[in-house]
Amino acid sequence: MGSPQALPEAKRRLLAAWAAECAERVLPVFEAAAPDDGRPRALVARARAFARGELGTAEAIRRRFADGVGAGEVADRAAMAAARAAGQAAAVCHMGAHALGAAAYAVVAARLARPDRPEAAEEEMRRQLGLATPEVRAALRELPAVGTDAAGPLGRGLLATGEVGAAVRELQARLAADGA
Repeated sequence: MGSPQALPEAKRRLLAAWAAECAERVLPVFEAAAPDDGRPRALVARARAFARGELGTAEAIRRRFADGVGAGEVADRAAMAAARAAGQAAAVCHMGAHALGAAAYAVVAARLARPDRPEAAEEEMRRQLGLATPEVRAALRELPAVGTDAAGPLGRGLLATGEVGAAVRELQARLAADGA
C-alpha cells in the first residue's frame, strides 16, 4: 500500500498545476540572485507539463531531480527558498504532498525577500489559497497532517520542520477550517 501522501495520479496532476502557480510567483526572487540560471523555471515548466498530461508519471518521476538547485549553490536564502518551491512543484508527479512544499517554500521566499514587509508571507499564503480551486482544496485536505505520517515529505523532513513546517501547518489549518 502506498503512502497517503502520494494521492492518485489525477489528483497529483491537479496539484502540480497549483504548485507550479505557487512556485512561479517567487521565481523572480531566484532570478534576481542568479539571472543566468534557468533551472527553477525549467522545474516549473516540467510541473506544468505533468499537470497537462504532456509528461507521463514515470518520465516525470525519473526527471524530478534534474534542474534542481543544490543547497549552497545560491547564498541568498530567499532565492534558495524560491528554487526549492520550484523543486517541490516538479516533485508533485511523485507525491502529492510536495504541492504543500511548493506553497510553503514560496511563502518563506516571499517573507525572506521582503524583510521590510512582515505581511508579505500572509499575502502570499492568501494568494495561494485564492488560486486553489475547490478540487485542489479537496485534494490538499486528503493529505495527512504534517508530522503524522513518516512515509513521505510531510513526515520528519524539511516540510515538517522550521519555517517551512510552520507554513505547511498554517496552510493545512486554513484548508481544514475552510472545509469544515
